[in-house]
Amino acid sequence: MAEKVQIGKSELYVNPIGLGTNAVGGHNLYPNLNEEVGKDLVHKALDNGINLLDTAFIYGPKRSEELIGEVLKERGNREEAVIATKGAHKIVGDEVLLDNSPAFLKQSVEDSLKRLQTDYIDLYYIHFPDKNTPKDEAVGALKELKDEGKIRSIGVSNFSLDQLKEANKDGYVDVVQGQYNLIQREAENDILPYTAANRISFIPYFPLAAGLLAGKYDKNTKFNDLREDMPHFIGEAFQQNLEKVERLRQISSAKGVEVAHLVLAWYLTRDSIDVLIPGAKRADQVLDNLKTLDVQLTSSEIKDIDHIFK
Repeated sequence: MAEKVQIGKSELYVNPIGLGTNAVGGHNLYPNLNEEVGKDLVHKALDNGINLLDTAFIYGPKRSEELIGEVLKERGNREEAVIATKGAHKIVGDEVLLDNSPAFLKQSVEDSLKRLQTDYIDLYYIHFPDKNTPKDEAVGALKELKDEGKIRSIGVSNFSLDQLKEANKDGYVDVVQGQYNLIQREAENDILPYTAANRISFIPYFPLAAGLLAGKYDKNTKFNDLREDMPHFIGEAFQQNLEKVERLRQISSAKGVEVAHLVLAWYLTRDSIDVLIPGAKRADQVLDNLKTLDVQLTSSEIKDIDHIFK
């Protein structure tokens, strides 16, 4: 079993490889999901020592939390899992609005507890910032829930540096989740120096840039999903990114590892990145993600990877 790491200054200890569960019941995100396959991959993760499960109200909506709740119930061992979930989306008629008000966040936590069939959530995130709520007030509401034992740690997601500073005015933020990968490195300019200085853990999403950094595509690959609008999949940028991935492949081949595992291992060498949450749609992908922990990078390899994507 992997050595567990502490998430920032929280009291959470996890396998450095977690599981992003947006394909578990995330029917609004992926077509034709099989819920039994989704539950099976959560079981497989827990069976193999992956304990951080990252979900959200909006995955489904609601369904991902419900399925994880069913798995927890079936296993009867709540302590084996570290559950992270997120709230801020409010569905009003056909509209999806964002709400960080203390009353809404408190109600969202209560609703998530019911769906997850548990009496505490290990890590609760404000999923997106709204326009009106002062961020320290929003986090203050979560601090009250933490004091009551309903949540164990506090996270924010998709916050700008200014929003993060306001949210963390009293030092209550444990985790920031945001977009970061070798192609999209903006977080290195502002968020990552702040999280490192404040003992906040940074958890990147899209760590493999929607598969581009896994080395799965070539110049003839066509996309007909969310990727076709992403700038790094279009035209000249796509060609340049493929060339960079080929340079990664030279390093990974020399080490006898896969490109994806090389990239994920590199993130774990960054300040304030303690844990990764690659997604999976099948149980075998869950086990494949764990191979990251077998990759030992030398300091010169860390520099080379950094340099390729400067």
